[in-house]
Amino acid sequence: MSGIGTGYDLSATTYSPDGKIFQTEYAQKAVDNSSTVLGLRCKDGVVLACEKLVLSKLLVEGSNRRIHNIDRHVGVAVAGLAPDGRMVANRAWDEAASYKRVYGEPIPGHVLCERVGSYAHMFNLYWSLRPYGATVLMAVYDKNGPALYAIDPSGSSLRYFGTAVGKGRQAAKNEIEKLKLSEMTCREAVIEAVKILHKVHDEDGKKFELEVSWICDETNKQHQRVPPELLTEAERQAKAALEDSDMDD
Repeated sequence: MSGIGTGYDLSATTYSPDGKIFQTEYAQKAVDNSSTVLGLRCKDGVVLACEKLVLSKLLVEGSNRRIHNIDRHVGVAVAGLAPDGRMVANRAWDEAASYKRVYGEPIPGHVLCERVGSYAHMFNLYWSLRPYGATVLMAVYDKNGPALYAIDPSGSSLRYFGTAVGKGRQAAKNEIEKLKLSEMTCREAVIEAVKILHKVHDEDGKKFELEVSWICDETNKQHQRVPPELLTEAERQAKAALEDSDMDD
């Protein structure tokens, strides 16, 4: 990366000669080097799935959460620095609660996405702050139907049919592009998401666990963790698919 060490990376308010803000790029690099997180928008809802490396045998299973409830109709998955993502999720929770208090109805997905994106962007404007090193995938099911949004460290907020962030993002996106998401149910998408995460996981021998949630017609349009029996079946199918692939090779 050109310009490192020349003083242009000391503040989020300083542009380099070629128009870059290095602090924002460093924050994005923290996301790109993290575990893979993906989201799929299907015909009846949205699925969020996270790969979480088990860094210690002493770690209590499920304690390193990366999926958070924001409101009954909104959930987020975090890639990058988990504490930074938790702060962004807390802000999203505050915005959702504030909107409901003022207007008496759940916040629309596009409004929440824009508000959280503006909040993240604010940390790119002042020399005394640093950008959040986290990207948030937001699953929403409001009166406009299911939607999937992504908010990155720069504050950009975009809507997707399916996307992935983290270390295995490119391989995951290639797999997502092969799916017919408009014809797929969330129950089918859970299995496909788990298969993708198993397939793109680095062959470094590190143990990992999966965290998967959905919001769909089956959950009465409420964001919930995927039932354990469905997750277990999805992992079984993913491992079987990997074994078949190894045998073909």
